[in-house]
Amino acid sequence: MYEELGIDARVLRLAEETEAELSEQFARIDRVAETCQMKVLAAMRKNRISEMHLHGTTGYGYNDAGRDGLERVYADIFRAEDALVRSQITCGTHALNVAIASQLRPGDEIFSATGAPYDTLEEVIGIRPSPGSLAEMGITYAQADLLPDGGFDLDAIRAGINDRTKMVIMQRSRGYSSRPSLTIGRLEELIAFVRSVKPEVIIMVDNCYGEFIEEREPVEIGADMAVGSLIKNPGGGLASSGGYIVGTKACVERAAYRLSSPGLGKEVGASLGQNPSFFQGIFLAPTVTAGAEKGAVFAAKLYQKLGFEVFPGPDEPRADIIQNIRLGTPEKLVSFCRGIQAAAPIDSYVTPEPWDMPGYDSQVIMAAGAFVQGSSIELSADGPLRPPYDVFLQGGLTWYHAKAGVLMSVQALLEDGLLDL
Repeated sequence: MYEELGIDARVLRLAEETEAELSEQFARIDRVAETCQMKVLAAMRKNRISEMHLHGTTGYGYNDAGRDGLERVYADIFRAEDALVRSQITCGTHALNVAIASQLRPGDEIFSATGAPYDTLEEVIGIRPSPGSLAEMGITYAQADLLPDGGFDLDAIRAGINDRTKMVIMQRSRGYSSRPSLTIGRLEELIAFVRSVKPEVIIMVDNCYGEFIEEREPVEIGADMAVGSLIKNPGGGLASSGGYIVGTKACVERAAYRLSSPGLGKEVGASLGQNPSFFQGIFLAPTVTAGAEKGAVFAAKLYQKLGFEVFPGPDEPRADIIQNIRLGTPEKLVSFCRGIQAAAPIDSYVTPEPWDMPGYDSQVIMAAGAFVQGSSIELSADGPLRPPYDVFLQGGLTWYHAKAGVLMSVQALLEDGLLDL
């Protein structure tokens, strides 16, 4: 069947060799997925989820039992006091904006302990001017860059946190950079250090791409909030929109007032028929995430064999589903994405091209033939058209689809004369 998809026999032989070498890594991924699956099942049993909760509301959404039950399930899965899980949250950036802006007031400062934030947050914060940014509201920003080896600059963090610092943010995934993603163990150390500097500061973790990669989540280790998108890991590929904010009751309450309106908070927000996909999505999320992580490990091993730099390496600890491959030229970046697009179940015949995507400061090429537009838990690849021309691969609703996509990306490079085997 791979040959029918146009995969060269040489690529298949290399793939078989690579997969045989990954049994230990795959077994570890499966163990984590089993633990997380039981965590989700326990939360749904505890909250007595029934057929009634699958029905939704319209209009104001008052007394939406399914929506409220889903939020209790999320709170228990993430070991949080409360949760806000809504289809009205349009994307991960929106969820982060709601979480951050809801806690800050004019004169406050937000501090990043993990270096520059993901590109789309630059306009939210006001690093790049944009209407409605935090900077326009009189909220300032500071950061401590990571050390060259990816470690935390504790001296810079201590010096940067001041009387006006109201919130410290930490980004778990690598974003569009080659710095290491942050494991729960490393985050735990960082959170403890920040608490020692300023105990009352609000700590928020951007959890995008990291859910269910490890057995624990950020709120369990001391974060006040963890934030993510439902069209990434926790939606399990079934959620068609939405985002979540989990954390302390006070933080979630303020976020709800920001999302809807003062005086309304969590009481409004119709589920609009989304409850079945949200419940089933979170139920499937641990195994779907495991398939995506296997695809990332496989890509790392295969492309490392082909002579490319990969971050993280196939044997390194992982904290998200993202695999960074340093391709080195714009032609290879475009070719790689063409191969991923060709492996898509939707729009496989489309040729992706770089474009000026909103929220980014350079052209970006994206390959994604997804059932849900923009879903990053489905197989996709993207990267900014700037040196060193890294591609960021993520997702795959099944391990087998992720594997096929990786092989077709290699095939595309081979056919374009950009790779020798």
